[in-house]
Amino acid sequence: MKSERKQLHSWFILFDIFITGIAYIFSWYVVIILRAGGDNLGVLPWWFYFSAMVVIIPVAIATNAFFSLYSSSRTEGFLRETYRIIESNIIIFLLINTILLLGNKNIYLYNFSRLLVLVFVAANALFELILRNIIRIILSSLRKRNFNLRHILLVGYSDAAFKFIDRVNRNPGWGYIIHGIVDDTHDIGVSYRNVSIIDKISNLQKIISDNTFDEIAITLSLSEYNKLRNVVDICEKTGVHTKFVPDYGTVIPTMPVADDLDGLPVINIRAVPLQGLFNRFIKRTIDIIGSIVGILIFSPIMIIISIAIKLTSKGAIIFKQKRVGLHNKLFVMYKFRSMIEQTDEEEKTKWTTENDDRVTKVGRIIRSTSLDEVPQFFNVLKGDMSLVGPRPEREQFVEKFKETIPRYMIKHQVRPGITGWAQVNGLRGDTAIDRRIQYDLWYIENWSMILDIKILILTIFRGFINKNAY
Repeated sequence: MKSERKQLHSWFILFDIFITGIAYIFSWYVVIILRAGGDNLGVLPWWFYFSAMVVIIPVAIATNAFFSLYSSSRTEGFLRETYRIIESNIIIFLLINTILLLGNKNIYLYNFSRLLVLVFVAANALFELILRNIIRIILSSLRKRNFNLRHILLVGYSDAAFKFIDRVNRNPGWGYIIHGIVDDTHDIGVSYRNVSIIDKISNLQKIISDNTFDEIAITLSLSEYNKLRNVVDICEKTGVHTKFVPDYGTVIPTMPVADDLDGLPVINIRAVPLQGLFNRFIKRTIDIIGSIVGILIFSPIMIIISIAIKLTSKGAIIFKQKRVGLHNKLFVMYKFRSMIEQTDEEEKTKWTTENDDRVTKVGRIIRSTSLDEVPQFFNVLKGDMSLVGPRPEREQFVEKFKETIPRYMIKHQVRPGITGWAQVNGLRGDTAIDRRIQYDLWYIENWSMILDIKILILTIFRGFINKNAY
């Protein structure tokens, strides 16, 4: 299997050499021939452009290799590979232009078409994506028909093993065949999803020797990590490729990020992209621009709502309430008042329920359409909130939830938002807090500007009408 993987990777390199050459010739034809209208006066000779492939193709292949585009991608998703191809081609573009810049004293390099380089990089990325996805579809189809399979043995009957089995079952295109589990904590024959315990860990070496496995996946439970060193030693003696699936679901619930501390690997319990200075700067810039645009767009609606509230009920137009925000700091959140005025004690202790008689007629409309939240654009402009993020909660409920909902307080590592990943997935109003937190944590760890834009677009199409708002 190892030789098959190497052979497949070699084919990928050959395919990329071919694709890069085709993309370059295509770009040369479009930019130099078609764009010149058949008049080649004033352009470099064709032989020089073609001889440049001697440099450009190795640069492209080396850059693809740097971005691990020739490593095993059996379980890699389409989007992840797409990102890496785009990143690789951006670097190819920069490298080629750097070479041209450094050699600008040479008349040929000075006159080399920069537009050709741009078109080539775009064409190369597109052609690579098309080819790799054709190959992905073909390989997935072959694996479903029992070709190019990878035979696996699991060591340890644990939650990690269950998750591994579930993912393999959901993705038959990976071509993974799990032949069984060896485990010391359960009886032989015990199974999960038709994958049974076939023997004890003490017999691991004999089992590997008597069978032909492509991979060993160590899925020991956390309580059995004292056996880990011995299991790794046995696996490495047999020469079978070994991977470790950590059973830290109850300790580190999501994907950790490792740092290098002068050669010492340090695992961060949780990845928070918005802890980075550049990411915070970008998000805050978008928040400022977005809040100003939001205030301008919603100004007429805010005036109408203000008049309606004032004419139909007594009390302030704007309802102010203390909420817990970034780093557990309290801030005053603004909303249009949608209920009759209450005492501080009533406001602090009561949830809004269906057919709540405290909600005014205007309040019922603006709550169901989320227009009561519009004044929060001013919170965003002030820096208390963001356009997108976990919804902020009142202090008394935060104190309650942090004791009853696991990992609840992690949401305060980022600014709260007007809208969020939980909200656009229907978790608004009177919905389960623990489910909301799951969505909030996923957002915090997977943040990107693209995700924020996606959430804002989803908010426009499905976020304003709130069936859980009473």
